Amino acid sequence: MILMAYLELSSVNFGYGPSANRYEVLQDVNIEVNENEFVAILGFSGTGKSTLISLLGGLNLPDSGQVLYKGQPVVGPSPDRGILFQNYSLLPWLTVYGNINLAVKQVFPEFSNEEKKTYIQKYIDMVSLSGSEKKRPAELSGGMRQRLSLARTLAMQPKVLLLDEPLSALDALTRSVLQKEIINIWESDKRTIVMITNDLDEAILMADKIFLLSPGPKASLYKEFNVNIERPRDMDSLNLNEDFNSLRNQITACMVEFFQSEDNDSVEIELPDYQPAVFT
Repeated sequence: MILMAYLELSSVNFGYGPSANRYEVLQDVNIEVNENEFVAILGFSGTGKSTLISLLGGLNLPDSGQVLYKGQPVVGPSPDRGILFQNYSLLPWLTVYGNINLAVKQVFPEFSNEEKKTYIQKYIDMVSLSGSEKKRPAELSGGMRQRLSLARTLAMQPKVLLLDEPLSALDALTRSVLQKEIINIWESDKRTIVMITNDLDEAILMADKIFLLSPGPKASLYKEFNVNIERPRDMDSLNLNEDFNSLRNQITACMVEFFQSEDNDSVEIELPDYQPAVFT
């Protein structure tokens, strides 16, 4: 029996502008994501990663090809596919409770006031914002705002969680804390997650599978890697893990190989400063 992909981009092309002066962002992108899988999409700035998330979320539609969710074409946004952006997207005049409440009212209008209060508090506690219920976004740190965005998205109970570089603007400590929170949430209910990142170590730490995009314009899927490293994973222990170092070196070599090809001599981009692992 052939298993159908849970979320899929099939021969997707997308660009901006008129045909005479068109910028092609994505070209012939084919990606399949299985149900309950944690997938990381890795690429440099300008590869169309955020555009890809917008297509998966139904915020944009492809010029050609199809985006499929459970075998059906995606024709617009849906609560089944929750998006967590890197810019928080919070309403500044609403409190922590109010920002989550706004989403909950839209998705679960049948909840009584008491049910809603208990339900919202569960997600506030989940992301360690207990005691900040009455604070507004301006009163929160960057990490707290991102946790609030995560709580609001999770409270909608999406079947698919789409993460558009949600941790890129955070300091290293806050980023590490939120990485663990996202992993813990995924492991507790195994919902499907697609995460955009430009951090190779983060991708290996969190994902089951990594899709590497070629640089834009006309970005496409370059290679796919399975992350066969036992969970739970911790970055401190991963640095001593031969499988982690081997996969890290493979992907880094793949990036270097791409930019050294004759077709990409004109591309100027800084490669991550990863040092080859030395096995003893």
